[in-house]
Amino acid sequence: QGQLVESGGGLVRSGGSLRLSCAASGRTFSTYAMAWFRQAPGKEREFVAAIIPWGGSNTDYTDSVKGRFTISRDNARDTLYLQMNSLKPEDTAVYYCARNYGTTHTRRPEQYDYWGQGTQVTVSS
Repeated sequence: QGQLVESGGGLVRSGGSLRLSCAASGRTFSTYAMAWFRQAPGKEREFVAAIIPWGGSNTDYTDSVKGRFTISRDNARDTLYLQMNSLKPEDTAVYYCARNYGTTHTRRPEQYDYWGQGTQVTVSS
């Protein structure tokens, strides 16, 4: 069975930075699009960022994080990253990484078949 394990979450003050990692194992992930989603208390899971299998500049971001977050991947290490800068209290949520069914990045969670357990990010004001 494939597995995704997130790490790097924590408590940070507004304006601070965090770098999330998502380590993949057990299945092929390098040939699939990958994404980050987040879920705040009482809210639905929302798309954050996605990247195609071969990485590079072919990425997608939700408007609220554009210019602040950067998604990247290291296929040799089977690891996905999310660099988060200029964090705001409204970024507080559990962050999940996920593998897409295919190679095209999408924003719909139902098009992702493997999910990590999540890592908590809390931004204080």
